[in-house]
Amino acid sequence: MSELNPFPSYINGAWALPATSTAVFEAINPATEEPCARVALCGADDVDRAMAAARAAFDGYATTSLDERIALVEKLIAVFEARYDEMVTAISTEMGAPYDLSFNAQAECGPGHLKETVRAAREMVWERSLGERGRLVHEAVGVCALITPWNWPINQLAAKIGPALVAGCTVVLKPSEIAPLSAQLFAEFIHEAGFPAGVFNMVHGTGPGIGDALTGHPEADMVSFTGSTRAGIQVAKSAAETVKRVSQELGGKSANVVFADAGLEAAVKRGVRQCFGNSGQSCNAPTRMLVEASVYEEAVAIAKATAESVKLGDPKERGSHLGPVVTKVHYDKIQRLIEAGVAEGARVVAGGPGRADGFDRGYYVKPTVFANVNNQMTIAREEIFGPVLVMIPFKDEAEAIAIANDTPYGLAGYVQSGDMTRARRVARAIRAGSVYLNGAGQDYCSPFGGFKQSGNGREWGEFGLHDYLEIKVMNGFEPA
Repeated sequence: MSELNPFPSYINGAWALPATSTAVFEAINPATEEPCARVALCGADDVDRAMAAARAAFDGYATTSLDERIALVEKLIAVFEARYDEMVTAISTEMGAPYDLSFNAQAECGPGHLKETVRAAREMVWERSLGERGRLVHEAVGVCALITPWNWPINQLAAKIGPALVAGCTVVLKPSEIAPLSAQLFAEFIHEAGFPAGVFNMVHGTGPGIGDALTGHPEADMVSFTGSTRAGIQVAKSAAETVKRVSQELGGKSANVVFADAGLEAAVKRGVRQCFGNSGQSCNAPTRMLVEASVYEEAVAIAKATAESVKLGDPKERGSHLGPVVTKVHYDKIQRLIEAGVAEGARVVAGGPGRADGFDRGYYVKPTVFANVNNQMTIAREEIFGPVLVMIPFKDEAEAIAIANDTPYGLAGYVQSGDMTRARRVARAIRAGSVYLNGAGQDYCSPFGGFKQSGNGREWGEFGLHDYLEIKVMNGFEPA
């Protein structure tokens, strides 16, 4: 399909243009500020068509064997891997992820999550005896409305669609209109893998345009949403009318607690680069660096040098540089928050407001570090979602934990300490869905999700499967 022809949606096993809507959304390459794709925007009537197709397909698909469903997902993995380079290019083009990041992480999440879902499904106990005469079974929850973001587009598609399809659900996906190239490719992969018509459906649209039509639809049994907390509140309200299951992965303002004994230079450098990764556009980024007061100024100096060494560059090029942020609207929001930090008295030690040096086109944000920050400042409370780090001193362990938890969010936390007993103690005290100690990463089998206003439910691996399953107990099923 040509990038300049409006992308159709995918309904009941076929490509479909909107039935009545003539609206088109133009997605912009954030590095060039030129159009990279156009999508034909659906209306509520198209959501109805997709939901009807998913509902009609559900009974047949849900009763297929687990082996049959796994075989289809394995075909999807094979198609994805055969067309992997297309996905790498798509992600770099639509949301500005540099080539190496797109190849090694952004696109890799697709096969990575799908393979882990298959492994978990094979190991999971789907039926078992319960008590003397009961039988417990896991069954597909039903028709699922899935809404995914632009910042890790394939990560979120695979982490939702994979377990839904393995569980026996049918789905209606609304990907981000801002980053449609990767979703369009994924739909092509689904089609090529040979899933039955109606099992997977995709409707292009905006949140205001079709969000409520999806989340409040009477045929949807479950909603899985990833995005901002503000939008998540509206999703929950819309879904409440029909008492459907809602799983959400929302915002974050994660604390990175750095103790004086952490091996300061390595810990601070790592924290800065993790904050800036994906141009700061990750919900679990360690955006608040809490540093023990005795080494605070030393840590600030290391952070400054690290930030100033970070390069910005063309997403098409190889290397460890950062790309642009995703849109002009998002760039402007980041600039407003940087300016708010200056106005509230935080000290800019690297970067700051304004267009990045050397770039007259593209939404490039200066890698920015603020010092002299307290946890009540706007830049310490709000999710900036850009390459902006705030550094806050603490006097002791108790204060570090108090500051880390003084946020409406609870997606992730980070702890750096040479004393593993203390690191484990602080990790237990942080109210977040994932805590990373001394630079540890996360495996695809780990549950991903948050406390508080960072959402509910868990994705990835076996834990992601459970979101798409109901539990049924049949009493008197077993012989007496």
